[in-house]
Amino acid sequence: MTTSLKTHIVLLSLFSLSSLYFLLKSRRLRRLRLHSSPPPISPKLFYLSETNTSKTLAQRLHSSLLSNSLQFSLTDPSLYEPDRLFSETLLLFVVSTWQDGKPPPSSQYFSQFLSDAANDFRVGSLALSGCKFAIFGVGSASYGDMFNAAARDFSKWLKALGAKELVPICEGDVDAGDLDTVFNAWGDKVVRVLKGEVEGESCTNGFDEEFEEMEEMDEMEEMDEMEGMEPGEVDIEDIAGKAPSKNSSTELPNGGSKGENGVKEMVTPIIRSSLEKQGYKIIGSHSGVKLCRWTKSQLRGRGGCYKHSFYGIESHRCMEATPSLACANKCVFCWRHHTNPVGKSWRWKMDDPLEIVNSAIDQHKKMIKQMKGVPGVKQEQLDEGLAPRHCALSLVGEPIMYPEINSLVDELHRRHISTFLVTNAQFPDRINILNPITQLYVSVDAATKDSLKAIDRPLFGDFWERFQDSLKALRDKAQRTVYRLTLVKGWNAEDIDAYSSLLSLGEPDFVEIKGVTYCGSTTTSKLTMENVPWHTDVKSFSEALALKSNGVYEVACEHAHSCCVLLAKTNKFKIDGKWYTWIDYDRFHELVTSGKPFKSEDYMAMTPSWAVYGANEGGFDPDQARYKKERRHGAAALKN
Repeated sequence: MTTSLKTHIVLLSLFSLSSLYFLLKSRRLRRLRLHSSPPPISPKLFYLSETNTSKTLAQRLHSSLLSNSLQFSLTDPSLYEPDRLFSETLLLFVVSTWQDGKPPPSSQYFSQFLSDAANDFRVGSLALSGCKFAIFGVGSASYGDMFNAAARDFSKWLKALGAKELVPICEGDVDAGDLDTVFNAWGDKVVRVLKGEVEGESCTNGFDEEFEEMEEMDEMEEMDEMEGMEPGEVDIEDIAGKAPSKNSSTELPNGGSKGENGVKEMVTPIIRSSLEKQGYKIIGSHSGVKLCRWTKSQLRGRGGCYKHSFYGIESHRCMEATPSLACANKCVFCWRHHTNPVGKSWRWKMDDPLEIVNSAIDQHKKMIKQMKGVPGVKQEQLDEGLAPRHCALSLVGEPIMYPEINSLVDELHRRHISTFLVTNAQFPDRINILNPITQLYVSVDAATKDSLKAIDRPLFGDFWERFQDSLKALRDKAQRTVYRLTLVKGWNAEDIDAYSSLLSLGEPDFVEIKGVTYCGSTTTSKLTMENVPWHTDVKSFSEALALKSNGVYEVACEHAHSCCVLLAKTNKFKIDGKWYTWIDYDRFHELVTSGKPFKSEDYMAMTPSWAVYGANEGGFDPDQARYKKERRHGAAALKN
C-alpha cells in the first residue's frame, strides 16, 4: 500500500458521519443540477413556535401571501426533511426564541441541521446561493442578549451558506405591546418586495450563473479551495439585530432598583387596556387592585378562600393588590396570561407608597359597593367589606421589585391591615431588607434547576442561585414564612425528594401545596386540564413530603375546594395535639406597633376543628352556606 493511499485512508477516517453525509449530499446535488432540470419547488413559510404565537403570525402572513397570488407552503419544520433545504429557492421564517436563546424544542433538529451545515466547510458558502430568505423574530427584550437570538442565528447560518436576504431581519418584542403592528409592517414589505413593488433582493427561481460555473469545477479543486476557510466563518456585519443593552437601567443588588425614578411608565396603554379587560383597576403607573372571587363568595355567605381555613383571614375583608405589575419570570401557568410587564430591574417612573395605598383602598371600596343588591349579600357583610383588614400582595407581578415596598407595608400595618406578601424567589437581597410581614411567601414552583427553568422561564441567567438564596433568606425572618408550591402534573409533581431537600434551605414555618389552576387555552401556555391534579393527588404529594421531613412537618389543614393542603412545623404550631396555624391579627398589630422584636409564635391562634386535615368539612367553614352550581351536560342539556 502506497504512502499516498494510506494518507487518504487516514483522512477519510477522520470524517464524522454527518460530515460524510453533507459531502455526499453536495455531490449528489451537483450531479442532479448538471444533468437534469429540478422540478418546480413551492416557496416555504416556516414557523418555529412553542406557544403558537409564531404559528398564528405565520398563518396571518400566509393568508396575505395567498390573497396576493403568492403561493407559499405553510410549513412546520418538525415535519420537514431538512436536507431538502439545498433545493429551496425562497424561504420565509417566523422564529420564536425559547430558552437560552434557542429555538423551540420541536424545531431543534431542524435548527441543528442548519447550524451543522453552516459550520461544515465541506458544504461550502455557496450551498444556498440560489436561495432568498426573510426572517421575523419573536422574542422578549427582557432577556437581554438572548432577545431574538434564534432568529439572528438563523440569519447568520443562512448567510454563511450563501443565501441572500430578501428584506432585513425584523425583531418583534412580545412585551412591547406592538408585536402585531411590527409584524404586519414587515409582512406588508415582504409582499411588496415579492411583487416587485418596492426595492429588495430580486427573487428568482433558479441558480445564479456564478453558482452554475462553480458546479462544473472539479471536485478536488473545490475541496482544495475550501480548505482555507474557517468553519462557520461569516462577516460580523452579517449578524443583524443586536439587542439593546439592559445594563443602562439602575439596578438593585441582585437586580432591583436603587429607588431612583425612571422616566418611563410601566403600564403602557396597550397593557393597561389588556389588564382592565381582565378586571384590574390600575393605580398610578405601576400598581393594581382586583376583587378576588373569594371576596365575592364570602360577601354572599358562600365560603372563604383557603387563607380563611388555614390562617383565619376574613375573605370578604381582604384586598388583593400589587405595587408592581412587573415580574422577572414568565411562568407557564401564569394566570394573567403574560399580559403584565416583565423586567429584571426597576427602570420606570415610581409612584408614592401613600398614594398607592389610598388609591388601592378607594378602588377596592368601589368594587365592594358594586356587590350591593347581589343575591346573598347582607348589609353587615357589605359594611365589613368596606373596611379591609387584610392585603394579599400577590395579585400579579413581583411586589418586592417596588423600591418603596417597606414604606407601603408599614402604611398598611399602620391602618391595621395585615399583609400576605408573595415573592417569586429572584430578589434575595430584597427579601433580606424587608420589614416584618404578617406572612411572607416564596413561590417554589419547581425543585430542580432544569424544571424551574422550564416552568418559570426566568429572565435572570443566575436564576437558580437567586432562587436558592431567596429560600435561605427566609431562615433569618422571625415572622411567619411559607413555601408556596404549585403542582403541575407532568411538570413538577413527581420531585418529592428534590422538594424535601429544599426544606432545609429556608426552614419555612409552613408549606402550602396547591394544584395549578387551569385558566383556559392561551398562546402563552401549553397547559391543559391534563396538567391539573386532583385534590387526592395533592393530598398524596403532601403526605409523602411530610413523611420525608422525618416529623419536622405534618399535614395540618386542607381546603378541598381550592385543591390546597398545608404542612406546618410541629415543634412550633402543634401544642398538646392541637394545631395553631391561625393568626391573632390584633396581637400582630400590637407587636408591630411596639417596635420590639417578635416571632411567629407570638401571634398564633388555635385552628378550628373544621379546618384541620381530615375533617369531614374538608376545610369548608360550617358557618357558611355551601353553594354548588348546577352543571348540565350532554343529553340532559340538549333536552332543555
